Formats: sequence, C-alpha cells, structure tokens
Amino acid sequence: GGTFTDLLLLADGVLSTLKIPSTPSDPADAVLAGCRELLGAPRPYRLLHGSTVATNSLLERKGARVVLVTNRGFEDVLEIGRQNRPQLYALVGHRPPPLVSRQDRVGIGGRTGPEGEEVQPLDPVELRGLPDRVKGAEALAVVLLHSYADAEQEEAVATALEGLGLPLSVSSRLLPEYREYERTSTTAVNAYVSPIMSRYLGRLHRESGAVPVHIMASNGGAVPVDRARREPVHTVLSGPAGGVVGALAGAERAGSEQIINFDMGGTSTDVSLCPGRPLHTREFEIAGQPVAVPVIDIHTVGAGGGSLARVDPGGALRVGPESAGADPGPIAYGHGGQELTVTDAHVWLRRLPVEAFLGGSGRLDREIIAEPLGELAGKLGKTPEDAAEGILSVANTAMERALRVISVERGFDPAEFVLVAFGGAG
Repeated sequence: GGTFTDLLLLADGVLSTLKIPSTPSDPADAVLAGCRELLGAPRPYRLLHGSTVATNSLLERKGARVVLVTNRGFEDVLEIGRQNRPQLYALVGHRPPPLVSRQDRVGIGGRTGPEGEEVQPLDPVELRGLPDRVKGAEALAVVLLHSYADAEQEEAVATALEGLGLPLSVSSRLLPEYREYERTSTTAVNAYVSPIMSRYLGRLHRESGAVPVHIMASNGGAVPVDRARREPVHTVLSGPAGGVVGALAGAERAGSEQIINFDMGGTSTDVSLCPGRPLHTREFEIAGQPVAVPVIDIHTVGAGGGSLARVDPGGALRVGPESAGADPGPIAYGHGGQELTVTDAHVWLRRLPVEAFLGGSGRLDREIIAEPLGELAGKLGKTPEDAAEGILSVANTAMERALRVISVERGFDPAEFVLVAFGGAG
C-alpha cells in the first residue's frame, strides 16, 4: 500500500505476519526488506504480490509524461470523451484533465477502415521523423483508428518508435476492440503508469529470489511479472482486488455470502459489493479515466487515513485525494509531516490510542498536532475538536457516497448485506 506494506508468510502450515512502512521513493525497498525479515535465512519461496502503486499513481496524478501518437484529426479524442455529465446538477460541469496534455498528442497521416482495409497509407518520411516529434516523453502510447481490425499501421508506428527505449503501449496489443475513446484511454492509462511499474516490478523480480513471481491482477486472478510490466493497466486494482477475494473467502467461513467490502487504507477507500461472488465489469473508471479491461467491480475514492485536510478558496473543508503517504506520513507519526490528515484527527479525538502504533512497536505523538489543527480550526472559525470532527465527517461522507454508488444506485438494499471492513484504516 501507499502508507504501509503488509507481508504474510505461509510456511509449513504456519502463518506469520509483518507490517512495515512503505518506501514511496522506491516501493520495492519495503517489499524486499520485509521478505528478508520474514524469511530469515534464504530459502526457495513463491511470491504473490498485490500492489496499490498503479492505483495511487493515478489517484494522485503522479505518473509519467505520456506522448500519444494517433491519426491526424483525432488528437482530441481523450478530451472529447463521451460527453457524459459527471455532475448532473452542476451548471458548469468539471472533468479531470486528460492524462495526456494537448501538446503531447501527435497526429500522423495514414488511415485504416473499419473492415481492416487501408484507406490511406502511412508516409515513410513522416515515420522516420516521428522520434523527433515525441521528444520529452517518458512513455509512449500508440492508438490508430480501427487497429482492432488490422494492426499493420500501428505496428509500423511502434517499430519506428522502439529504438527510443521508452515504455511503449500499443492499443492493438492491449485492447484490440472497437470504441476509440475507451481504447485510447486504456492505452494512455497503461503508458501513464508503465515506467514506475516497470522499474518497481523489474527490481522485485531480480532481487527477491522468488520463483515464480506473480502479481495480483484487477480481475482477482494473478499474472506473471513479465506481463504485469508490459501491461500494468491490469494492475490498477491489484491490491483492492486481492482484498475482495480474501474478504469474500473469510466472510463465507463466517457464514455470510452477501457482503459489501470496505477497504480503507492510507490513500484510498475501495468498496465492492459481492452477492455471493465478486462482480466483474469492463466499464470501469479510476480517477475519471475509463479503463476497458476486465476488473472486479470496485469503486475507489481518494479518502484514506493519510488523506490531507485543507480549506479551499471558498472556505469549505476538503479532505483528499492528496495523501501524506508513508513519507512523511501523518503529523502524529513524528516523521516531519506538516499537513493534517484523517489519522491526525482520529489521534486528536483519542480514537486511536497513541501507544498502539504498529502493534505497540512505536508511538503516535498527539501534542504536535495541536498547532496545525489550531490553524485549520481558526480558518474555519471552530474549536480544534470541531475541526477534527469536521475532517472525519467530510471523509466519512465521501466513503458513504461510495457505498451508495455500489448498492442503492444499482438496486441493492444494503440492509441485506454484511459490511466487511479491512485495510489499515478500515
């Protein structure tokens, strides 16, 4: 996860657990250190790994600079989208900006028709000059019209760009299906998280010593690490999907098959409804970006224990989606954090005992919360206690809204389900 890394070792029928702070600068550091600590002496083992690195990268908009190569005249497909209104009653609706900025969308000649016929050939001169037009990119996405019917032109563009040594996402390899917007968005998401996931999983594969290494996929299954590096879009719900599968297995043992999962971590809250089985979908959005790959139907909001509280220009209290993460983390951790979080509000209201940090191996500092909480309370014209209650109320409201989206808004009565809460802040 974004704040903590949790490890479980199953050996000779005995389950051992370990919880350590995550290392945002290189998430592999915490995983490798945890594996060494749990295993003790080196020995053969299998590694099954779930991660929220891709999820948090999208939620916090901390991915790569992507250059999109597409047909001339179709550079704005990502911007136009489906013309859906995200806020039905807002006079002026707001959508998050595309992952690829306008100046990073490159249009080229050439066209394939819907039956796979070549309508207009690619220009060899333009192809040779393409590497110069994508300078500054950290990852590349290639999406041409109707490449699901014939991928020849896309492959030619990919070949022209392969020499640059950048992560390359090609729509016909990733999602050979019609619907330009969803295919373009999925390919852009894959490119956006590709560099960080490739570095992270590559190091994990090299240094863990595990054989084999499998990565939890968003559909609740697992994929080989090499595929996860090539197609990290399949891991955007890796951690939460593992939680759904595990929670359902645990709930069934306790005699409950109709469950709503509530997975609140440090950065996000993930909720999912399971009427006896995980529900799957291919119509999925994360951080406003459609992703058309098979996923467990999970709704994610940027509200976790580390979500930052602030007063917006209109004087309203906001919480998230930005997170304090593991470094520096909430103020109460005493690692240099300066901005108030949901966890700090809980500590101030004595809902989290200061001596119970990491199973008693550390302590939380309540006193250093007083000054920044007092400043926030002053802006709101409230007492520190009321401000802390307000932070929790705003975060809870976001999570309640998420629960309604997956239940009431889809025709399910929450009273017929058991709520299964887990995750570090669950």
